[in-house]
Amino acid sequence: MTDQRAAPALRNSSEHAASTMSGYGMLLALLFLIIGIAYSITYIDRAPDWVPAMGIGGGALLFLFVLSGFYLLQPNQAAALLLFGDYRGTDRTTGLRWTWPWISKKKISLRANNIISERIKVNDLRGNPIEMAAQVVWRVTDSAQALFDVDDYRAFVTVQIEAAVRAIGSRYPYDDFSHQEVTLRGNHEQVGIQLRQELIARLLVAGITVDECGFTHLAYAPEIAGAMLRRQQAQAVVAARQTLVEGAVGMVEMALDQLSAKHVVELDDERRAAMVSNLMVVLCGERDTQPIVNAGSLYQ
Repeated sequence: MTDQRAAPALRNSSEHAASTMSGYGMLLALLFLIIGIAYSITYIDRAPDWVPAMGIGGGALLFLFVLSGFYLLQPNQAAALLLFGDYRGTDRTTGLRWTWPWISKKKISLRANNIISERIKVNDLRGNPIEMAAQVVWRVTDSAQALFDVDDYRAFVTVQIEAAVRAIGSRYPYDDFSHQEVTLRGNHEQVGIQLRQELIARLLVAGITVDECGFTHLAYAPEIAGAMLRRQQAQAVVAARQTLVEGAVGMVEMALDQLSAKHVVELDDERRAAMVSNLMVVLCGERDTQPIVNAGSLYQ
């Protein structure tokens, strides 16, 4: 029988406030220690040798003890406190701080970070290769998770951004000329919201949130860019001609109706067809037409 032992579950860290002190009060204690050491030095010649020696030695040890407990926190900076490897809390209070010297400190920035990912090649929903790059503004919200639940939270963010961009890129088509689908090129805001939600879900384990994101580069891959450009041009030409023909048909119809309504001229079916053909050529032609003046009868 195989030994089926359950793998140990990952312990999720959670930030909580640490118990620390203001460093300014301990600075006052240092001042008293300095005064005490100086006072002991003045009594070297007045007291037995061991008395000032104990005072100076003890004061010096206390001075070093207090001095080693100081640390400084800038705005939007935190320090995770560890007691022999055990997480004891996070201090977010800015300024000069003090804690027991045997407690180690790991500082972490809580400021917003801006990163622009590398251009990566992705296959969209229809399998077309496209190039994508994203800009992401992120920040740490849980220092304990960022420091202890992932190995390197900055490298973790970079990898997850690439994974999220690939996921979003394969979820939608690059373009849809019928305008019936959500596309990467035509729905920037909606796709950007989806990308942000995808990133937040992926970075939650690291105690990181995403404030803003969007695509900085979105294009067909070079190997199909030329073909896709010709396709877009052809579809644009077809759409333009369709609009032109629809307008020309409406103008011809209006012209014939007004000629008939005002009894300007009576046309049989053959003459009507010829007139329609001429009007369509004039209205839909790409070049300027040259008018021909008929000096004789309409039926000659």
